[in-house]
Amino acid sequence: MNPNQVLWEKGDFTRIAASMRRSGDEVVEGLGDIAGLDVLDLACGDGTTALPAARRGANVLGVDIARNLVDAGNRRAAEEGLDNLRFEQGDARNLDGIADDSFDLVVSMFGAMFAPDAGDVAREMVRVTRPGGRIVMGNWIPGDPTLVAQILRISSAYSPPPPAGFVSPMTWGVEDTVVERFTAAGVPRERISCRPATFTFDNDEPASEFLNDFRTYYGPTMNAYAAAAESGRQDELHTELDELFNAQNQSSDPDRTTIPATYLQVNVSV
Repeated sequence: MNPNQVLWEKGDFTRIAASMRRSGDEVVEGLGDIAGLDVLDLACGDGTTALPAARRGANVLGVDIARNLVDAGNRRAAEEGLDNLRFEQGDARNLDGIADDSFDLVVSMFGAMFAPDAGDVAREMVRVTRPGGRIVMGNWIPGDPTLVAQILRISSAYSPPPPAGFVSPMTWGVEDTVVERFTAAGVPRERISCRPATFTFDNDEPASEFLNDFRTYYGPTMNAYAAAAESGRQDELHTELDELFNAQNQSSDPDRTTIPATYLQVNVSV
């Protein structure tokens, strides 16, 4: 099985996505009037941005490599009666079965960045976007002091070294790299722009319990805990992450967690 598929079918990312709903809705609101547009939500999870887009009248296809997340997304769409939204399994590197120029808007929030072969991912996004359409990505930024970049940094320190030739998904959070990938896919430099933006995790649990959700349900963190356990460093990893979550929690309610995280918003006009 594709290692990326194994990673994201591990655990249950829907438990993390539940804390991302409000900010997902805000991201879609920032896209402007999308009613009637054909929208691809690539590496969509269970629909954090796909459902808000469909609620606003777009015709939405959500594609994700993880079968459990596709199933969860289709259940959510059915529960809301959104017949303008469907989810299907697919690989961001090769959108087999999707014709050229199929979508007015392609969105990927913290999803396509984790697929291998980043150049192929950029080319596929450009290929399926109609001339005059746009691509919007949200990508975590390497070295950023906020939550997700720090989770991934800490986790990597407790994990085995990556295989030869590995390209970190965090390189999608570097503007020059983003520009390089999309210009190689045929987009003129002046049609690519990047800016920092904020995504907030909101959860009805104390910060330490929210960390336990990542420990139990988020593939990269699950792998880090497993690796740390093998080397006898699991308690050390947990202490470091627990300090991170509690330090970054901005909620005044000790039974809630509110943590803003900075990301790079990428806008591409095709």
